Amino acid sequence: MSARRLVAALCAAAALHGVPALAATKVLIVAGLGGDPQYEERFTQWSQKVATASMTAAGGDAQAVVNLSGDAAKRDAIEARLTAMTKGLSEGDEFVLVLIGHGSYDGSEYRLNIPGPDITGSELGALLDRIPAAVPQLIVNTTSTSGAIADKWAKPNRVIVTATRTGGERNATRFAGYWAEALTSDAADRDKDGSVTAQEAYDYAVRRVSDVFKSDAALQSEHAKLTGSNASRFVVARLGAAALFASDAELMALRKQQNTIEQQLAQLKPLKAQLPKDEYYDRIEPVMLELAKLGERVDARLAALGTKAPGGGNAKP
Repeated sequence: MSARRLVAALCAAAALHGVPALAATKVLIVAGLGGDPQYEERFTQWSQKVATASMTAAGGDAQAVVNLSGDAAKRDAIEARLTAMTKGLSEGDEFVLVLIGHGSYDGSEYRLNIPGPDITGSELGALLDRIPAAVPQLIVNTTSTSGAIADKWAKPNRVIVTATRTGGERNATRFAGYWAEALTSDAADRDKDGSVTAQEAYDYAVRRVSDVFKSDAALQSEHAKLTGSNASRFVVARLGAAALFASDAELMALRKQQNTIEQQLAQLKPLKAQLPKDEYYDRIEPVMLELAKLGERVDARLAALGTKAPGGGNAKP
């Protein structure tokens, strides 16, 4: 394989860096009771914003994102949806649960305020524990008193974000609004790769909460907490060109083709140590060239949509 052609193929691979992976990402958003019209409206708007942004992280799969709010957010519906959505998950997939609304804590049990009987932290924890241990989980509880369950829900392979540090922070939180804002904000995407991770969204929301209390000259009544490790592994939203791979049918199809090629490359790479150099490159050349052609098609589609590849540059074989 000539150096020129190899460079061209590698450029094509680089052009698709940051494109959504095809592993399943399931997202359940629950917006509980507001208690008065002002909060009802806020919770509904925030949950819709999170749901729309989550679609970009879930590869545009309309079945992968469920938003339960208002009368739909009852205990039975939460249990049924969570069970159904996580039933088919396996290693390599991810699950995200976002809770928005008011929470309460009596010193021993956390409760999410929903229509009908509240659902408890213990009940939610038991449902989450049914998910296979190999499936990474991101739990974002933006309610008041949410800090009460952070340690109780802690598990390996699970990242927990709570709007409050303890169960004693009982005021309605502002964190939820800024979490929703982060999923559509270039300011939250600190490394400018077109993807907003859970760590980036958390950092953004924490900064914004702190800023608003300072601007109001008020004592800060909520302090967010992140429990678990590697929050950056979870992509919670995609922006700009990266988001198009979750909404444009042609780009979504190209992404699937790329995934197939990547699987072929993964099967070939172990042969490098076993085969003579020329024979190895003879085998890998057609796969790499196919990837280069795919990169050209991606570039052309992105150009037609008035943008370019995630990461800031198109492939130029």
